[in-house]
Parts: sequence; C-alpha cells; structure tokens
Amino acid sequence: MKFQYREKKVKLPGNFHAYAEKKVMKLARYLEEDAEALIVFSVEKNRNHVELTVHGAGTWFRASESTSDMFASIDAAVGTIEGQIRKNKTRLARRLRQDAFTRSVEETSFIPNEAEEDLSIVRVKNFYFKPMSREEAVLQMNLLEHNFFAFRDEENDGAFAVVYRRNDGGYGLLEDNS
Repeated sequence: MKFQYREKKVKLPGNFHAYAEKKVMKLARYLEEDAEALIVFSVEKNRNHVELTVHGAGTWFRASESTSDMFASIDAAVGTIEGQIRKNKTRLARRLRQDAFTRSVEETSFIPNEAEEDLSIVRVKNFYFKPMSREEAVLQMNLLEHNFFAFRDEENDGAFAVVYRRNDGGYGLLEDNS
C-alpha cells in the first residue's frame, strides 16, 4: 500500500506517520496490493483531526475523525473505514480481495454578496468517470459520504449521470438525454 501524508496547521513528528501506517495496514487485507492511502492531519480548535482516504479495488473510502488525541483520531478513522467495508461487504465482495472476509475477528458555503456576486471558479478537479451501475454509484457516494456522485451509467449506454441524496432520505438520478 502506498501512503501520502499532508499536515495542515500542524507539524508532527515521524512517529505519527509510522503509527498511522501501521493502523491503516489493517485495511490491506481487504484491498489489493496497489491500494493508496492519503492521510491528512490537522488541528482546529484544540481538536486533532484526521481525514483518511483510501483508494483500492476501484473504490474510494473516506473517513474523517476528530478527537482530543491524534492517535485516537487515527484509530477512529481506520475503524470507520473498516466499518464501511464490513457494512457493505456483500456489495463490495466482487471488488475486494477474494479472501478479504475469511478472517474472523471541503465544505464550502455559498453566500452571495448583494452588491456583486463573485462567480469565479476557485477549484477545479479532474476525474475519470468510470462506467458503473446506478446501485454501484449510490454505494460509492455513500462510502465517500458525499451528497452526489457523477458517473457513466452502464444502463444508459455510458451516458453521463449523477446520483444524489434527497432531503427525504431517498436517492435521485440526473441523466443525460442528449
């Protein structure tokens, strides 16, 4: 597994990275060897925040935990992702390693200025939109803890589509009819 680290508003000694690596390696039993992990450490209002993003088996997992202790935040983030995997193990079974379950054991706010609105784009992200089923897209959205997810819809000849979480708790689908 490959690891990347970022530190925001904090400078940590190397033992935090080593501890995080050791804990995240617990997830390796579920993923292929080429999995990647991004761990972002930050401190806000005397809270130690860890955001863990793991990409493996064609799926993204994300957890964000904040506690009074950085080690506890790392443990909680790994536990959250392990919980996501276990909760969705039947849906993820075809993507994860075959023997994965054999063991027993930027939020932005938009406030328009009444005088003049600034409509400039402040960040651009590039993605490869993978063809997948609608159910798979909803699963991926839930694993990332996002409110929407863009993908290429296998059921509509690979057309661009977006699934989203509705306020009533259900899911919606936006599809391209061009």
